[in-house]
Amino acid sequence: MLAGDLQTAYLRRLGLEAEPPSHDALQRLHRAQVERVPYETLWIHGGEGWGIDLADAVERIAVRGRGGYCFHLNGAFSELLTSLGYDVTRHVGGVHGPGGLTAAEMTNHLVLTVGGLPTDEHSEGTWYVDVGLGDALHEALPLAAGTHQEGPFLLAIEPTDEGWHLTHDPSGDFAGMAWRAAPASMDDFAERHRWLSTDPASGFVRVATAQRRDATGVDTLRGLVLTRIGEGTAPGEPLTDRDDWFAALADVFGLCFDAPVAHRLWRRCRAAHEAWEATDRS
Repeated sequence: MLAGDLQTAYLRRLGLEAEPPSHDALQRLHRAQVERVPYETLWIHGGEGWGIDLADAVERIAVRGRGGYCFHLNGAFSELLTSLGYDVTRHVGGVHGPGGLTAAEMTNHLVLTVGGLPTDEHSEGTWYVDVGLGDALHEALPLAAGTHQEGPFLLAIEPTDEGWHLTHDPSGDFAGMAWRAAPASMDDFAERHRWLSTDPASGFVRVATAQRRDATGVDTLRGLVLTRIGEGTAPGEPLTDRDDWFAALADVFGLCFDAPVAHRLWRRCRAAHEAWEATDRS
């Protein structure tokens, strides 16, 4: 549970005031979170070595102006929602590619559902909440079979034997994500987090990424290349000037770094880009 000062600071980051739980208020919170708190793995490449303790994740988002990946973003958001009176459940999920989900991929994603918020269109009242997928949800979706257009992405939800499955738009970063209906604890993700954030084979370790979702699309930075899908779509161009790169991180993603982290981050990302260019041209 968030202490009062942290809740206030978190809401200030989102540009919102505290209000009683409702479907409309949940959507305001969800939109503000994905628009203002970026999905980012830059902490890996800056040598910061984050864990998945929820108090730490909340402090980084609410006070230090940072983001994280799913364990941090959905984890911290679940703490905020709980402090505001929402009925939140965490679930084990697995993001997968076009070949379908493998056993090894389950636990690579933390999913949230929020119950007790019926509407005329969704009388059951449980909502799929996910601020940790980078380029997928802009708003929470009803936990029911159906399709939903969110900006440039057509998303589909369907039930499975164990829980639910999200199919992403073909233009998105991943094919789909399945999750178990059973409740989960943060301990369920600890081993997977260690692998994702430290193993050289992990995509998060290989490529630094930042993403910011809005109503009409998503901005993505991979390494030194900034792209956009949706309204204002633009082809990716590498930002090979250090000042330009950090300016994009600040202007597009709201991310700033202290000098030691910035030094390590630029050195590693620049070296990775040069290695990629050499391989691509060979």
